[in-house]
Amino acid sequence: MSSLSRELVFLILQFLEEEKFKESVHRLEKESGFFFNMKYFEEKVQAGEWEEVERYLSGFTKVDDNRYSMKIFFEIRKQKYLEALDRQDKAKAVEILVGDLKVFSTFNEELYKEITQLLTLNNFRENEQLSKYGDTKTARSIMLAELKKLIEANPLFRDKLAFPTLKSSRLRTLINQRCDMILAITETGSKYNFYTSNIYVLICKYGSYSLNWQHQLCKNPRPNPDIKTLFTDHTCTPPNGPLAPTPVNLPVAAVAKPAAYTSLVAHSPFPPAAAAAAAANAGALAGWMANASASSSVQAAVVTASSIPVPQNQVSVLKRPRTPPSAPGLVDYQNPDHELLMKRLRPAPSVEEVTYPTPRQQAWSLDDLPRTVALTLHQGSMVTSMDFHPTNHTLLLAVGSANGEITLWELGMRERLVSKPFKIWEMSACSMTFQAMMVNDTPISVNRVTWSPDGNFLGVAFSKHLIHFYAYPGSNDLIQRLEIDAHVGGVNDLAFAHPNKQLCIVTCGEDKLIKVWDSITGKKLFNFEGHDAPVYSICPHHKENIQFIFSTAVNGKIKAWLYDNMGSRVDYDAP
Repeated sequence: MSSLSRELVFLILQFLEEEKFKESVHRLEKESGFFFNMKYFEEKVQAGEWEEVERYLSGFTKVDDNRYSMKIFFEIRKQKYLEALDRQDKAKAVEILVGDLKVFSTFNEELYKEITQLLTLNNFRENEQLSKYGDTKTARSIMLAELKKLIEANPLFRDKLAFPTLKSSRLRTLINQRCDMILAITETGSKYNFYTSNIYVLICKYGSYSLNWQHQLCKNPRPNPDIKTLFTDHTCTPPNGPLAPTPVNLPVAAVAKPAAYTSLVAHSPFPPAAAAAAAANAGALAGWMANASASSSVQAAVVTASSIPVPQNQVSVLKRPRTPPSAPGLVDYQNPDHELLMKRLRPAPSVEEVTYPTPRQQAWSLDDLPRTVALTLHQGSMVTSMDFHPTNHTLLLAVGSANGEITLWELGMRERLVSKPFKIWEMSACSMTFQAMMVNDTPISVNRVTWSPDGNFLGVAFSKHLIHFYAYPGSNDLIQRLEIDAHVGGVNDLAFAHPNKQLCIVTCGEDKLIKVWDSITGKKLFNFEGHDAPVYSICPHHKENIQFIFSTAVNGKIKAWLYDNMGSRVDYDAP
């Protein structure tokens, strides 16, 4: 369907809503699939009208479209099943189990068996996973919060959750502007059955006559005007062209699209999925990606003094905004921590999808950046990476790119404390590919240096194969701990994580892989595959007790991973 035809549907939806044709509005939403009315969906879920809930959903997705859709239908049918058990209506519960839930047994037979066993209990709350299930109203509210996050993360609902901003009675305006329009409405009894098949809307070739009439009123009408939208009135641009818009410099974090998605329990009928912002959810990741790609092609490490008072929450957003993943299964009902998490993780609307009738906080501009150089340190070679010590902020780690040297600086004294030129610690432990490469005296540079969160360790990722792991005892020394031949090609990024309260090293490289290493033994714990291009950057994070990793590849793909070797939970194209 053309864009003008799609816009016409939105105009009709607005008209039907203004005329209070409620049933017709939702029928057209479902049949067109252009706008998912979350408010209507919430009302039907809270009312327990499960047939209408699934019927409305069917206009936008099917059970087997993707794992998000599958989990949406699973949660709805599971809730319907539990409510039947709660009413002691075993016959209805069996009908739901066989007719609605059976399809999910293909993906997790053990979970299906566990759900089936609930029939044998006098009260399904005897099951440990459902022991906190309260009343029906509360259970529906908890499930609804999960469904909303799944819908927002589902790519099939992308661009379908926000209704376009229109002036009131836009369709009437077009009709009144010398446009011949026919609305055929079939009346039955006292209600209008405004079905899509009965709507004959001719806004004179999709509104072009009405907008052409506006074109005749232009001061400088041009031949063959290009009518691109029905949402706004048409005007021809001046002969000299439109005025150049004033550039607005927004920080990446200000236009990010956060998405939230939280894990509930361990049971899962299929691989868990995460939002993104997304979609998401995942847009919030773009801010961090931009920071990670900053150029550092200078030969001196420059430290600037900032006088800008940045709020604490603003600092966290600008550094690395992150989004949690989710795992489907039996919901932990009436868990205070879970409810708090739901509130905290509810996604904010994106800048590009909503209008702002109220004033917004002024965004940072380039003028807000510090301009005064506090001191200059001469590294002696091109600086490719640096990181401040997490607790002793006068320690700056600078790295020379040309020779792979790492240096530890004390800023207060402007003193070079430690300097470690690149050296292979044990060639025999390296792969034959790397050994053959080094025969030709291949130059090695540093791609990344970073402190562990407690500042006791230091990780270095090199441009060829290797990572080095040092202990920092607090003196003017770095103690060699591990040398790992981590990737084929360059190691593009290195970070630290604490899955299962164990310090691990996370790396990514040109071989399109992400790997997790034991920081004590150097043993590889996880190997994440799925990117189609070299992985450029990684960001381990945790939300509550959920540990996960974000990764970005050079082709703009963003993925999120749990520590389970079951594939990525988020797949998102960066803006």
